[in-house]
Amino acid sequence: MNESVGISGFSLFVPPYRVQLRDWCTWTGNSWDKTRAVIGNSFRVVGPDHSVYTMAANAALRLIEDYAIDPQSIGYLAVGTESGTDNATSAAVVVRGLIDEALRASGKQPLARDIEAPEFKQACLGGVYGIKGALRYLAVDGANRKAIVIAGDIAEYSRGSTGEATQGAGAVAMLLEHSPKIMEIDVRKAGSATSYRAVDFRKPFLRFCSQTVLDDGRPRDFPIFNGKYSTACYIDETLCSLSAFFGRQSTNRLQYIRNLAAVFMHRPYHRMPVAAWTYAYLFALGADKDQGLDELGRLAQEAGVSLQDVLNEMSVSPDLLGRALQGDLAEEAYPLTAQLIKPLRKTAAYSDVIEGKLKLGASVAMELGNLYCGALPAWVAAGLHEAAAHPESLASKEILMIGYGSGDASEAIAATLVAGWDRAAARINIDAALAGAIDLTQSQYEALHDGKQVADLPLGAAKGFCIQKIGRETGADFQDFGVEYYRLKA
Repeated sequence: MNESVGISGFSLFVPPYRVQLRDWCTWTGNSWDKTRAVIGNSFRVVGPDHSVYTMAANAALRLIEDYAIDPQSIGYLAVGTESGTDNATSAAVVVRGLIDEALRASGKQPLARDIEAPEFKQACLGGVYGIKGALRYLAVDGANRKAIVIAGDIAEYSRGSTGEATQGAGAVAMLLEHSPKIMEIDVRKAGSATSYRAVDFRKPFLRFCSQTVLDDGRPRDFPIFNGKYSTACYIDETLCSLSAFFGRQSTNRLQYIRNLAAVFMHRPYHRMPVAAWTYAYLFALGADKDQGLDELGRLAQEAGVSLQDVLNEMSVSPDLLGRALQGDLAEEAYPLTAQLIKPLRKTAAYSDVIEGKLKLGASVAMELGNLYCGALPAWVAAGLHEAAAHPESLASKEILMIGYGSGDASEAIAATLVAGWDRAAARINIDAALAGAIDLTQSQYEALHDGKQVADLPLGAAKGFCIQKIGRETGADFQDFGVEYYRLKA
């Protein structure tokens, strides 16, 4: 990779329908104070006229317009999602069809015919895999071309489940190219980790076998999951990808973490990345034989645990799968290390390294809910847009992005902001994407969630693609059962 490659633009699309979690707590009897602190403030709900394909296309069209991209220059179009409703065709091929239609309608050239259009699926990590694929394309055989990667999903859980407050819907489109305008990324320094976790978070096809067609025609994709076990898996896998990341760096782990400008992680809900990054800092202390061990020792003493026992625990990745197969769903991946978190919260390091590194863009992310594949890039986009007002805070500094997908897989990727990054970041459409939100009543939310018709549902004003109808034909001469047809709103 002689010429730098990276990201030059972001664009966000979320559906207009919003559930305020304060209202949701009133409807369900949950604590608003706890929900706000742990989860966030609100989440978006997909309407009857949107799917992951329409959201992805709308995000990409906004990206092309906002960054004046020549459609013929695109050589790679990827979509990372776990919400596709077709088990054969790549989501990227569907999305390219919508993009072409909109471009032709506006008198522009469509996307080039000779582009790659892959879909990536690995729970919430598909978008990150799409980014890595695009960077490799640009570095190897994509000379003089650009790439667009879209990460988007519909995150939904059964009403009354522990995951209900962590729902969300939306898509983020990203422009990647040579000599990027926002951030340079060297994938040779990225850290990867994968593990099979069996019953962490899954979406088996068997769930659909008895599902009838709902009023809106969209199957409900409620996952099976085991929440505390999933948290343990998330923490362990991100720590493993970070370990692989630092194995490729010639730098002191603790010093690197302290010097980072900002950290962005996959965020199913607000407190999850906070918890994982706290463990990352504690493990960095344990890896530093000078200052780090002294600080870790003080924390262990205050927690009443043996420092050596903590270090021994940190040295071995737990067998979470083996325990799960024996019927023991671990609630803590590293139980001794977990006891150090309480005393750590009292220190200046917690305020600076944990809360401080994660604060950029967090207020916007708390309004979106969980976007699955789109959660990490949406947070990054929000953080960079926020920081663009004070560009000196991040100029020529490194940020760290940690992606995660249940099941499990994680990627730790560093990026360096380039000179003038703030001009491109200022064009990120955060404000426009969030504008025009329609707060749902309890009856409207429950009907939308359950796939029922909502007679009094207000129409969103956003232009772009929406679903016109869903095919129902199963005849011998023509079949389109389940195929979405789209229309373009001017």
